[in-house]
This record gives sequence, C-alpha cells and structure tokens, in this order.
Amino acid sequence: MSSKPKKQTYSVCFCCRRRFKLGVSEAPPEIKELYHRYSDEGGIMTASHRRSFLIEVQKEEKITEEETQAIIDGHKHLSIFHRKGLNLESFFKFLFGDTNPPLLPSTGVHQDMSLPLSHYYIFTGHNSYLTGNQLSSDCSDAPIIKALQRGVRVIELDIWPNDSKDDVDVLHGMTLTTPVALIKCLMSIKEYAFVASEYPVVITLEDHLTPDLQAKVAQMVTQTFGDILFCPTSETLKEFPSPDSLKKRIIISTKPPKEYLEAKKKK
Repeated sequence: MSSKPKKQTYSVCFCCRRRFKLGVSEAPPEIKELYHRYSDEGGIMTASHRRSFLIEVQKEEKITEEETQAIIDGHKHLSIFHRKGLNLESFFKFLFGDTNPPLLPSTGVHQDMSLPLSHYYIFTGHNSYLTGNQLSSDCSDAPIIKALQRGVRVIELDIWPNDSKDDVDVLHGMTLTTPVALIKCLMSIKEYAFVASEYPVVITLEDHLTPDLQAKVAQMVTQTFGDILFCPTSETLKEFPSPDSLKKRIIISTKPPKEYLEAKKKK
C-alpha cells in the first residue's frame, strides 16, 4: 500500500491560504529519507540544507551558497509558490533532472581505472546519428560530434547498403530517416573522439550488410583509424583490457546481421 500524500499549506496571491496535496508518492523511501534529513521542521529544504546535501551526499565540496540559491531559484516553478526552498516533489524532480547530471565535470576521474572495462558503467549513446525523431528525421554526423564533445564513450551506428548497393549509409532502417555516409561519421568520430576524454570510444555497428560491403567497412575502419584502432591479439580474451590501457583507442563492437541470423535459423 502506498502512503497517503502529505498536505502542506501555501499562501496564494498573498491574501488567502490553501492546502495542496503533494504528488510525492512516486519518490522512493531512500529519497524521502534523504529529503527529511536535509530539510527543516516545516518540511522544506532551504538553501542552507540544500548546500549541506550537495556537499555531504553528492560531494560537490566547492559549491557556494549563491550557487545553491540559484539552483533553488531555478526550481521555484516546481515548489508550488514556496519561496524559502524546495518541497519533496521538487527535490525529487531536481535529483533526476537535467540540471543534476550523473557525472560532474568538476569532479574529474577519481576512481581506479585499471580494472577490466566490463567493471565500469559507460556513458552510452543510442542511435547517435539522429538529429530528431526515429521515424523521419535527418541522419548526420552533427549529433555524433555533439555527443563526443559531451563525453559520450559509446556511439551506435546502424549501417545499411546505399541505394545503389555499392557503398554504406548510416540510417534508422525501415523508416523515412534520410541517410548519412558511413565514412563521414567515421571521420568525425576520429576527429572528436578524445576532445572530452582520453578514455576509449566504442563504436557499435548494427550491421545489415552483405559480405562484400562488410569487407568494405572493415577496410574503411582500418584506414580511417589506423594505429588507434584496438585489435585484440586473441579472439578469446579472458578479460577486457582496462580503460587506462585503452586510452585514445577506438574499439569496434558488432555482431552478424539480423538478416543473416534469421536466414540461418530457417535452414
């Protein structure tokens, strides 16, 4: 059973007071516990409480009182007329909103990066080439560049034969998306891969190609990336190399085309 939403009183238009039910039932117990630990007796997280939370929990040790107040000011529209601080609902929305990113550039790399790559969460893109929706937008290298500049470490490319079947395009298959040439995407990845981070970039290829075009892609990839392309010495690695050992390297991840796997099942 979910708990009954709490009520709080707010001034409306400076002349009357009304009670509103807060839609806080979606906040999990851990978030509620944090909120109550860093709020006043009236159930409001003030700038001072918020700063303590950011320093002690999120390790933003250099944040100032002014920056903390700016965060609250930026979320007043979620606080239902509260001027002093944030209620539980607005605190919850802040935690999972765009203004509270999971990775803070100011923190920098502070973990042990010598373990196998599979031990880490990786900042991953999906359909990284789309400029808009997945049905009718343009495909371009511009979103790929923007993602790499933000520090994304995994770029996904869906590769298909072009209209003349003699080259390779990147597009969202079976849709109205307009294609972009694979080579253009690869060249942009090479140029921008390490502007935000020296750690490896993984290119995941969703392959829909014929064998002759697969060979063309293999040649395209090796010629574009050259020595920075990671080529394992064995087909059966016991464990992945570490991020530290893969700095400024490009890794290709792919699997047989779905069309090939489906045809194989029918045999």
